[in-house]
Amino acid sequence: MTWNMKGDYVKNCNCAPTCSCDTTGWPSPHKGCEGLVAMRINQGHFDDVKLDGIKWAVTVHWPGALHEGNGTAEIFVDRNATQEQRDALMKILSGQGGGSLFEILSQIITTFHGPHFVDIEFEFDREKRRAKVRVPEFFDTESEPLIIPATGEEQRVILKMPDGFEYKEMDVAQTKTLVGTGAIKFDHKGTHSSLANIEHTNEGLVA
Repeated sequence: MTWNMKGDYVKNCNCAPTCSCDTTGWPSPHKGCEGLVAMRINQGHFDDVKLDGIKWAVTVHWPGALHEGNGTAEIFVDRNATQEQRDALMKILSGQGGGSLFEILSQIITTFHGPHFVDIEFEFDREKRRAKVRVPEFFDTESEPLIIPATGEEQRVILKMPDGFEYKEMDVAQTKTLVGTGAIKFDHKGTHSSLANIEHTNEGLVA
């Protein structure tokens, strides 16, 4: 099987910007990690099934560092997806279809909820460091730019990870809201937000 997903990606979590899980491998300032990842696929396929325009999201919680495992995830897939698209995305998100990020996640998450087939609100503007992802009754998050305290001006920080498996480059933002009300519950603000344009395939991260 071959697949590809290219599009807009949001990761909002309870770490302080720029997310120490990405840099040192340990969450900070909290002992564990929680939040969500979401994507709007602008161009994609799974074998001959097109995935263009489909959105997905996953809320997550780990009691400690990600590499220590014992994670919990709740999966959400666009209600507009056909049955073939739903099946394809579940194979990708579960790690059954390959792709380093999803294979890794399948090893460090032990409890899954869902999938839920729902309307996913998704707004994304990387240049302005603003995004919003929402599924009523399950989660609600909004990203906004970092602010320089002394001047009140917006600050732009770009983090590059040439050998990353989630993204190779992301704009650092902060959460205006980060609330989970489904099986995984959390409530944070002023924490980390990653905004990235990514491309994943069955062979791993391309961009």
